[in-house]
Amino acid sequence: MKKYIVAILLACGALSGCAVWSERPAKELTSATGGEGLERAYWSEVKRQHWNDVALRLASNFIAVTPTGQRDRSATLEYLKQIKLQDYSLGDLQTELSGNTFVVTYTITLHGTYEGKPLPESPQKMLTVWQQHKSGWMQIAQTTFGPEGRSQ
Repeated sequence: MKKYIVAILLACGALSGCAVWSERPAKELTSATGGEGLERAYWSEVKRQHWNDVALRLASNFIAVTPTGQRDRSATLEYLKQIKLQDYSLGDLQTELSGNTFVVTYTITLHGTYEGKPLPESPQKMLTVWQQHKSGWMQIAQTTFGPEGRSQ
């Protein structure tokens, strides 16, 4: 009888280390802290095409100023869905916290395609405004600047 109990205990111990069930990745945007963490999590979700998670972090009154004009929340989501992001890198990142608002400036280099055409590989200057709401941190504004610092 002792042999059976020992065998069962050993089997249970071996199975407890088995990866039968894969771990679900943590929701990056809900676990991010600080302006830099929010930006990195946001772009990671865009890369993974987790559109529901991205949508949850764009405020209803979100506005983006882009090289082609202004986009509201809905138009921004449609734009992002056309991007097939293979990789990205952030640089020159600076974060300022004022009350419940982060202002994050950085450069981003994107590698991938938009509507099947390669994305520009030169770094773009970005500014994102994150505001804390009851449901978590949400983007309320984002803009892209040209190389000379003027809005494109």
